[in-house]
Amino acid sequence: MVAVHKITNDFYEDSFDLVALHSSLEDYAIAYALNLHLKSNFKRSHKDLDLTGHITVPIFEWKDDINDRYWTLFTNNGLVEDTMTRKGLFKDEPSFTTFHMVPEHRDVDYFLKIEQDGFINMENLVKTLQNIPKIITAYAIETDKLKSKNNLIF
Repeated sequence: MVAVHKITNDFYEDSFDLVALHSSLEDYAIAYALNLHLKSNFKRSHKDLDLTGHITVPIFEWKDDINDRYWTLFTNNGLVEDTMTRKGLFKDEPSFTTFHMVPEHRDVDYFLKIEQDGFINMENLVKTLQNIPKIITAYAIETDKLKSKNNLIF
């Protein structure tokens, strides 16, 4: 009898910190505010994050070479156009459904993902983010308890 080895999705374990941001700003405006107050250099990625054939999420990236960190800013909420045909009065109008990168935190507007090998003082980072005008609140999220952690591995 031959032994069969299966590799599960949990085989690839990526460690990162996640900060939730609540703000009414557009994605480019929040990236500008972060650049201004964190002295960062977020830039829009040339390619959007393609989750499926019809779901894409714009991302802003910053490679912090000094501290050896990779930062990613992305929106939690997105609209997906429904492709099913409809009948009735509004059959020619497009229909949209809301998509969430992290469904457990539907009320969060943006996420800041920080990939690193070392340690970052999350308390100081969250306090700095909370002092930025137009950011309503910011808080750290425990990634170990997320059910949709695989959505954040990109």
